[in-house]
Amino acid sequence: MVKGAMAGKPLIRIAVVASDPLRLVGFRALLDSESGFELVPASLPELAGLQKADLALLGSRNIHNLFDLMASLKAARPNLRIIVTGSGDEETILKAIVAGAKGYVDEAASPAEFVQAVRVVNQGSVWAPRRVLSMFIERVSSAPGRIFPAGRVTFTHREKEVLEMLVLGRSNKEIGSPLGIGERTVKAHVAKLMRKVGVQNRLALSVHALTHSLVVAK
Repeated sequence: MVKGAMAGKPLIRIAVVASDPLRLVGFRALLDSESGFELVPASLPELAGLQKADLALLGSRNIHNLFDLMASLKAARPNLRIIVTGSGDEETILKAIVAGAKGYVDEAASPAEFVQAVRVVNQGSVWAPRRVLSMFIERVSSAPGRIFPAGRVTFTHREKEVLEMLVLGRSNKEIGSPLGIGERTVKAHVAKLMRKVGVQNRLALSVHALTHSLVVAK
């Protein structure tokens, strides 16, 4: 019986790529010591169709096409929460989050921190190293021409829809399709959002939205 199943709480099912046996054994040993988790080994091709998984753990060190894989996973399973693990620099971590990862855990993190990250992401929040969020805020606040709005920024309903999908790492085309608008219109909305918030690019806009709770993490 899976540990934690008797507690009556739903298990958090975590997909891990099985092609890295050492990594798989490490995660299994870690999660077996905690209650409420079920490890689901899978190959890379199987990940997108793995309906029973709540989260997917991707290692940035051993997956060269990490961002392409994330894009395909998000397209097939929009609600699948992805946690990236590795030893990437701040830029890589930020890109992973903007591309759709809900969390980034350093491979040097303690077991307790890793478990906390999984629980936080499973609840719908974003997990990233503090140094990354600090750099995020510092970069946005010190950017040339940065002007913080005097009051809370207000958005139209359509701007909120665009911002929510942009934070999920969607492209203009991926944002426009479900909303029934063209890529040029999406681009115009994004430009207006950047002006309202006072940032210079999409990455800074996504970071600002997350760090200032302008959107609800899904």
